Amino acid sequence: MKRIIMLALLMFILVGCETNPPVDTVVPNGLLPLSAVEDCDVTTLDGGWTCIWADEFNGSVVDETKWNFEVNGSGGGNGELQYYTRENAQVVDGKLVITAIKESYLGMDYTSSRLTTKYKGTFKYVRIVVRAKMATGVGTWPAIWMMPLMNAYGGWPDSGEIDIMEYVGYDANRIYSTIHTERFNHNLGTQIGFNRLVPNAETEFHDYEMIWSPGYIKTLVDGNTIGEFNYVPAFTSDVPYSEAFPFDQEFFLILNLAVGGSWGGSQGVDVNAFPTTFEIDYARVYKQDYATLDEEVPSDPTGISLAQLKNTLYWQKTADDYGVEQYAVYIDGDFSRYASLNQITLTGLNVGQTYQIQIQAIDFVGRVSGLSDSFSLTYT
Repeated sequence: MKRIIMLALLMFILVGCETNPPVDTVVPNGLLPLSAVEDCDVTTLDGGWTCIWADEFNGSVVDETKWNFEVNGSGGGNGELQYYTRENAQVVDGKLVITAIKESYLGMDYTSSRLTTKYKGTFKYVRIVVRAKMATGVGTWPAIWMMPLMNAYGGWPDSGEIDIMEYVGYDANRIYSTIHTERFNHNLGTQIGFNRLVPNAETEFHDYEMIWSPGYIKTLVDGNTIGEFNYVPAFTSDVPYSEAFPFDQEFFLILNLAVGGSWGGSQGVDVNAFPTTFEIDYARVYKQDYATLDEEVPSDPTGISLAQLKNTLYWQKTADDYGVEQYAVYIDGDFSRYASLNQITLTGLNVGQTYQIQIQAIDFVGRVSGLSDSFSLTYT
């Protein structure tokens, strides 16, 4: 009897001390929870956002482990009047201060600074918050924006540009937010942009923000929406998604103060406004902690349709508690390729042959949906 009691007790201890998590809480792709960077003053935001990169500008100089100085007089590609130097950006009293000065320098009439995180901080599907105060004066053009690390789809604008915030001094207290792509850009007059009045933009600091997920970008100021940019394949079914929404690649952050140029200088430049400053209190980048948050399996893809573009299909965006990272495409039951967004152009098949296409959604922790119903496509 004593032996039976001891065995029962041992089994209770073994079961009670089980440390392996239940099967349904295991992250399929082994993704680990995020840890916030130590130098971010606000390490988390509501909604499961964890700070993965930040500069609070608490030092005495620009941190060159995080920022690059662009040094050139190329006019920013927009006919701008400044020469970008290192000296026009300083850290003063816990803030990055970019100063535009009226002075002749290497053939240009003004100096200023432009800083980038290229190769030092590159991001995809993140939330960015930059607290800033705008420069004053007609002819000024401060901006918080992003460019692709690698031109995966070609040179500008084919690989995209995200303007989280732009400000032109002649239009006081109005903030602009715009995206540029091959299909939608200012050279064609088709850029997609929004604007919002922000009282005291030049005299007070405000939080300029971007929330970016697959097929979706939202910009805000002080928590109020400036604009929303959505990829809707039915509206652009005549082109690959990369031409309409190439934002499935790594991008880097840019802070600069331009002078003049095609937009900033379209109402002239007030020489009496200089020197003037663009001040940044902090720049923070957050990512959702999918390993901790994501619990649901994506829904099965539906609504597969034939696009205008040859041999191209699109389907309804799949539902998931924290979004779908990519879609797997199957041809006649065999895996073919992945698509970042809900559209695919098929290549390399036999002309005139009919294929059965199915789609499967995959979320950020590797959970997969079931396969969609088959769609018959005759390859042309």
